[in-house]
Amino acid sequence: MARVTKPLSDTQIKQAKAKDKEYNLADGAGLMLRVKPNGSKLWLFNYYRPFTKKRANMGLGKYPEVTLAEVRQLREKAKNLLAKDIDPQANKIQQSQEQKEAIENTFGKLAEKWYSLKKQQVKAETADKAWQTMSLHVLPLLGLVPIHLVKPKLVIDILTPVASKGSLETVKRLCRNINEVMRLAVASGLLEVNYLADITKLFAPPKKTNMPTISPERLPELMKALSNASIMKVTRCLVEWQLNTMTRPIEAATAKWEDINLNEQTWIIPAERMKMSKPHTIPLSPQMLSLLELLKTISGHREYIFPSHRNPKSHANNQSVNMALKRMGFNGQLVSHGLRALASTTLNEQGTFDPDVIEAALAHVDKNEVRRAYNRAEYLERRREMMLWWSDHIEKSATGNMSLAKM
Repeated sequence: MARVTKPLSDTQIKQAKAKDKEYNLADGAGLMLRVKPNGSKLWLFNYYRPFTKKRANMGLGKYPEVTLAEVRQLREKAKNLLAKDIDPQANKIQQSQEQKEAIENTFGKLAEKWYSLKKQQVKAETADKAWQTMSLHVLPLLGLVPIHLVKPKLVIDILTPVASKGSLETVKRLCRNINEVMRLAVASGLLEVNYLADITKLFAPPKKTNMPTISPERLPELMKALSNASIMKVTRCLVEWQLNTMTRPIEAATAKWEDINLNEQTWIIPAERMKMSKPHTIPLSPQMLSLLELLKTISGHREYIFPSHRNPKSHANNQSVNMALKRMGFNGQLVSHGLRALASTTLNEQGTFDPDVIEAALAHVDKNEVRRAYNRAEYLERRREMMLWWSDHIEKSATGNMSLAKM
């Protein structure tokens, strides 16, 4: 006849005294109380591991922190797992590990890792701007949430107020950046799938707005206004430089003397100062070389071709041309970035220049890698001819000797 174990009582447990050696008090069904020589009382569950059938002891806590009633509930949970061939001790370790990972792998922690990687992939200011936007709109509400609990409904509730304000471009960027964080979590093995992949479809897309520009027929009007403008000489030179070279405002404003190769008559903008992080070589027309000669007396001894008025050791503000255009009467009609559109439209309307050459001059990166390599290798001289025509066209439009960039 099988021996029946009499269940323990609270009184029996309380009265259990320490001995020279540890001993066990059985409660039945594998549950026991181990009394240590130092007087501590530990709950243990003794069981056979699934499949291997080896005996094992699983700690269930310390008495009296874990009461008799509570430990019996823990024993029943362990027995239920064993009935499903699940090792309760291994299951407990797994749950502890998952809890630890949930604490360590919050959305905020993954976002920090994403930001660190972002800075290695794009310009520092681009990464910083993305981080600032995330810090303002997302991280205060999502930063402490375990990554596996970040689901569409939660993110929708965060982005909806931003969209309601009409900041649809911000929502679009946040959706992209949040998804980059989630994809990083998938790549790290913390998630099986990214449930936010299509979240951007729930918000209206931002309306595309072109940079204000003027028609090619108004170029003489622009050059006349520039001639009569009450602006500093460096700013006027910057306007003409940007117009002739077809560069972006920040690229023109940060031009350095060391980037000019007078022998080759080129301006090579380093990759780190280009939007697409690719170096860009610009053939310089005689008008641009003439403009550089003029600027040598102003900034030839300095690092930047167009120095800042307040701090000559730094470069001009990339908004200087915008401010000048406003003072010249083009507010709402033309912005500095629109000078590129003016050049592009004029050159395309001529019908004599290859559109691919025009795109290369604008530093628009071709998605076709083979053709991009060909463009870089073969288009430079063709672009030189086109840039010469463009500078000549600007000079002709500046009737009455209005342009500083004259041959």
